[in-house]
Amino acid sequence: MSKRLRSSEVCADCSGPDPSWASVNRGTFICDECCSVHRSLGRHISQVRHLKHTPWPPTLLQMVETLYNNGANSIWEHSLLDPTSIMSGRRKANPQDKVHPNKAEFIRAKYQMLAFVHRLPCRDDDSVTAKDLSKQLHSSVRTGNLETCLRLLSLGAQANFFHPEKGNTPLHVASKAGQILQAELLAVYGADPGTQDSSGKTPVDYARQGGHHELAERLVEIQYELTDRLAFYLCGRKPDHKNGQHFIIPQMADSSLDLSELAKAAKKKLQSLSNHLFEELAMDVYDEVDRRETDAVWLATQNHSTLVTETTVVPFLPVNPEYSSTRNQGRQKLARFNAHEFATLVIDILSDAKRRQQGSPLSSSKDNVELILKTISNQHSVESQDNDQPDYDSVASDEDTDPEATASKAHRQKSLDSDLSDGPVTVQEFLEVKNALVASEAKIQQLMKASRLEKQNSTPESDYDNTPNDRDLDDMGSSKKGRQRSSVWQGDSSGPDTAEPHTAPSPILPSTEDVIRKTEQITKNIQELLRAAQENKHDSYIPCSERIHIAVTEMAALFPKKPKSDMVRTSLRLLTSSAYRLQSECKKTLPGDLGPPTDIQLVTQQVIQCAYDIAKAAKQLVTITTKENNN
Repeated sequence: MSKRLRSSEVCADCSGPDPSWASVNRGTFICDECCSVHRSLGRHISQVRHLKHTPWPPTLLQMVETLYNNGANSIWEHSLLDPTSIMSGRRKANPQDKVHPNKAEFIRAKYQMLAFVHRLPCRDDDSVTAKDLSKQLHSSVRTGNLETCLRLLSLGAQANFFHPEKGNTPLHVASKAGQILQAELLAVYGADPGTQDSSGKTPVDYARQGGHHELAERLVEIQYELTDRLAFYLCGRKPDHKNGQHFIIPQMADSSLDLSELAKAAKKKLQSLSNHLFEELAMDVYDEVDRRETDAVWLATQNHSTLVTETTVVPFLPVNPEYSSTRNQGRQKLARFNAHEFATLVIDILSDAKRRQQGSPLSSSKDNVELILKTISNQHSVESQDNDQPDYDSVASDEDTDPEATASKAHRQKSLDSDLSDGPVTVQEFLEVKNALVASEAKIQQLMKASRLEKQNSTPESDYDNTPNDRDLDDMGSSKKGRQRSSVWQGDSSGPDTAEPHTAPSPILPSTEDVIRKTEQITKNIQELLRAAQENKHDSYIPCSERIHIAVTEMAALFPKKPKSDMVRTSLRLLTSSAYRLQSECKKTLPGDLGPPTDIQLVTQQVIQCAYDIAKAAKQLVTITTKENNN
């Protein structure tokens, strides 16, 4: 952060102390609990960033701080400030309120329904009103009064409004005046730095002409924000725009899979999309990158003593009602891509964005976004697809969608380097890194295979310790209401149904007390691991993971070998497979010839995700046994 938060700052939604998140487009600071509701609404409602653990462009953070300190929250709570609102029974949430339903209902009313925003007098022609508001915005951005502009935007002013008389947009005006914070606000609301005015000049041109060099550089960054974010997600680097480098195209360390017919077909379909459809897909992938990265920050910053209670992540992109159901289904499909599949899609989008920017010709085709998503999704997991699993889910609620452990493998399988045509990486350096990463992956696979054999030999009585490969992990979750899209146990030749074909499924479940006791032991061990992560005691990862694995094995042993309940089977599979993955991730901290130096921060992120998956599965088993034993 550019400065420390003052202790007097409170959550804009419940007035709780020490807010640690910001809603960028609302100009507010919010606490963890309220942030969880913001995230569930989607980025089209609230764009959240952690104040300390998310990289911030300095002027973007300064813009949010300025709005917060100048009372931006009163824009969203205008009618609540009226004394008569107390008489009507309307009030804002307080820190003691429950997240659900109290805080959640208030936050939805405040930001989604805009229930407390000042309403303009009704007019017959709404378009005239919007045009008037946009003209006011056009004239206001030359000043430093951010909250006035936010108020106009909240009422419907258009950030990209082209003034018919002036022949330019609000961003042209702000850039000419050197108002960098106004430019940040307009960009958050969709203003395009590449728009030309009636003279053919862009906001960047005006910033440079006025000597506003910091603003000009920032506008170029904003112009490439989407591709910069995708590249940084994969390889931790951004292009050097000052020196004319506008794209970094990461590559897979082992690109042999990319030569498959499926991969070629996916790239061809992507290239055949119209610019409009390509932009939509790229924006959806950007949103998914944001979801995955924010999930990782969320997991790393929570009070882990509540892991087995109410702490949760956002398992897929929330529905945006402005999009078609087909597009929303495709957006949700992105959450089920494993790391390799998702990285492949991101790289293809970056490559094609660069091609389109350079003006390469496009072929025409009727292929659509769904085919691209389907092809890439099948690219590395065709063997593990359940034949009964639909290509696309209906638009789901968070109660019947299985969250994939998206953050856990997001960087391990991302064995990537930069495109040689764009980055300052020599061919020799690239080959060395590539070979080291391939060797590292082989070592990890050997460790996992050895772990599988060891477990099979030491505890043959358990059917839940079959270590799945990475492809098997994609469908490991369970629905709170048992409405799984597909069951990893069905048709799985390694599962318990085929291991003992003459054993009938057992409906008997262990006592709730036993399950809770084992869950508490697992939670205690997870807390120990997370404390080690917070204190950077990386040498404690392996012993902690071993204790967690023992506790998980003991908990799985409470259940029959062939549970009758599909929910129990799925939860047990998630529990034990996550424990194996945790051990595999923790082993990366071992010294030795395992390729390039380990990025401890990324390993820690994966370790936290695995720990969360274990806690989540344990909670599911407690819930199931409690419900069944009470019936």
